[in-house]
Amino acid sequence: MARSCDECGVRDRALCASLGDDELVTLGRLGVQRRLARGDTLIRAGDPPLVCANLQSGVMKIATLTPAGTESIVGLLYPGDFIGRPFATANEHDVIALTDVELCVFPRAMFERVLADHQRMEHLLLQRTLAELDRARRWLTRMGRATAAARVAGFLDDMGRRLAMPDCQRSALAGPDSQRSGGVARSMAYDLPLSRGEIADLLGLTIETVSRQMTRLRAAGIIGLPGGRGIVINDPSALAAAAEEYV
Repeated sequence: MARSCDECGVRDRALCASLGDDELVTLGRLGVQRRLARGDTLIRAGDPPLVCANLQSGVMKIATLTPAGTESIVGLLYPGDFIGRPFATANEHDVIALTDVELCVFPRAMFERVLADHQRMEHLLLQRTLAELDRARRWLTRMGRATAAARVAGFLDDMGRRLAMPDCQRSALAGPDSQRSGGVARSMAYDLPLSRGEIADLLGLTIETVSRQMTRLRAAGIIGLPGGRGIVINDPSALAAAAEEYV
C-alpha cells in the first residue's frame, strides 16, 4: 500500500517531522504502508530488530513476559510515536496492536543510514527517547505513591490527552459537547483500547479495583460510562486533579 508523506496524518508529529520536503522524498521511498489487525504482532522480543516504524493510526502495546509466563504491559504507543530499536542487536519487548493500526514501516538498516545522514532526525530521536524516560519516571512515581483512584484517573487522563491529538481516532460517542469552546475542550469521548483486566495489569491493581474507581469517577460526574469500552470525559480538569492524589 503506497502513500506519500504529504498524505500522512501524523507527519507533523512523527520523527520525520524534522526533515525538509526534499529529504522526505528520500525517506518516503524507503517506507512501506502496513496495516495490522487487533492482536497482530509487529515486533517480537528476542528477535533481531529488522524494522522501525511510525505509528499512523490506532494504539499498540509494549509487552513482556514475566518469569511466570504471563504477559505484562509496560507501555502504550499512539499515533505519531516511533517504534523500533535502531542500532540494537535484539528486541527487548513485544509490540502488539491493541486496535486496528496503520504504520509506515522502514527496514532498520536503511533507517539507520538515514539517521546517520540527517543529524536533526537523530537529535529528535534522542529527545524523544529522553522524554519517554521522563514519562517512565513519572509513571514509577505514580505507581509507587499514588492511590488507586489516582492511578485510574491518571490513566484515563493520559489516554484522553493522547487520543485528543489530531488524527487520533475518536469514538462515535463524541457529540456536540466534545467540541472546543473558546479553545477549551469541554469534554471528549473515546473507546478504551484495553480491557479492564489489561488496565488492571498496567496499573498494578485488580480488575475489581479498576471497575470500582471508574464507577466512583462516574458517580462524581467526572466521566461517563455509556457502555462497552466507551469513556466520556465530562470534566478534564477534575480528572487531572484526581490523578494527583498521593498517599
